[in-house]
Amino acid sequence: MDAFFISVEFSKLNMPSYKLIYFPITALAEPIRLLFNYAGIEFEDERFDKEDWPKLKPTMPFGKVPVLEVDGKKVHQSAAISRYLAKQCGLAGKNDWEALEIDSTVDTIHDLRATIAGFHYESNEQAKEEKEKVAKEETVPYYLERLDAQVKKNGGYFIGGAVSWADLTFVGLLDYLNFMMKKDIVEEYENLKQLQKKVEEIPAIKRWMEKRSGAVWP
Repeated sequence: MDAFFISVEFSKLNMPSYKLIYFPITALAEPIRLLFNYAGIEFEDERFDKEDWPKLKPTMPFGKVPVLEVDGKKVHQSAAISRYLAKQCGLAGKNDWEALEIDSTVDTIHDLRATIAGFHYESNEQAKEEKEKVAKEETVPYYLERLDAQVKKNGGYFIGGAVSWADLTFVGLLDYLNFMMKKDIVEEYENLKQLQKKVEEIPAIKRWMEKRSGAVWP
């Protein structure tokens, strides 16, 4: 056995044990699942029933999920988890400036998600209607137009003309965003549509998406 294969086998032996804990849906955990699959990192994909959440919640850091267990140590915050994995598989930028641009884009994507969730989860019907109108007519198009232009400017990806964890975050969240918006939000944005297609055609991600039947929202 040559030195390369010895090194690979040694790395596998020293790989941490990963467990991702979340509801049986895509939503906030899906970008993390895409990163695991992109990198070929084995992980336990633990999905609990909604009815079990009241019992599990006190055992989670700050009572939220997704949570990643790394050798039994729990950590929360989906973006932080994704950044941690992205650094391990070369998707966090080639230098500090790219890393900053990627982080900024991911935060913007989550701002978009928060805008959509803001009306989707609103319980007051009058407030919900008002928030939905502003989001659909103003805020969401504002974000999507600029994200689409960013992809066009950067060679078909968000940053640096190459796939990064910002791209996987956006595509991983699309099912969730589309569900809340009740439409395909990238249908009118050609550059975002092509970005989605490119990410979903990455062989490891394509295999994951083909086998994840029953895992999408809701």
